[in-house]
Amino acid sequence: MAARNDAVTVAERRSSPYYRPMSAALYNPTILRLATSIPHQTRLAAPQGTSERRSPICGSRVTVDVVLDEEGRVAEIGQLVRACALGQASASLMGAHAVGRTLAELETARDALTAFLAGERDDPGDWPGLDIFVPARPHSARHPSIRLAFEAVTEAAQQAAAKASVP
Repeated sequence: MAARNDAVTVAERRSSPYYRPMSAALYNPTILRLATSIPHQTRLAAPQGTSERRSPICGSRVTVDVVLDEEGRVAEIGQLVRACALGQASASLMGAHAVGRTLAELETARDALTAFLAGERDDPGDWPGLDIFVPARPHSARHPSIRLAFEAVTEAAQQAAAKASVP
């Protein structure tokens, strides 16, 4: 009789009451493309604000550096992204559209994304591309990694704005 491999077979895993297959739509080609094309992936040498956010559920981490211009808009951004595909895709969308945004616009985007994922609003707000996360809404364990980049950029911009208002 052949020795049985201790690894759990696919059939055994699927028959478990704890098995919940991840939707193929969750990791669609758009998400995967964005995850491989994150802009501004170099930390800034002299940021005015920096924030690192980490998801306690999966360990994903995003660090964002910002420099604001004299009008309080994001002039430069740098990020270090160590996250799952969803976190990477979110960082890609954030990075692609953050330059030129005000702190208020960043806060609005963060709050709209949070409410959208939680099912408290029907749309993800005005930030381009966030509708790709519709399939993630039922997967609340994925929400923290999707929010990381938006939380980090907002916090970094808050720090930079606070420094700018100090005489």
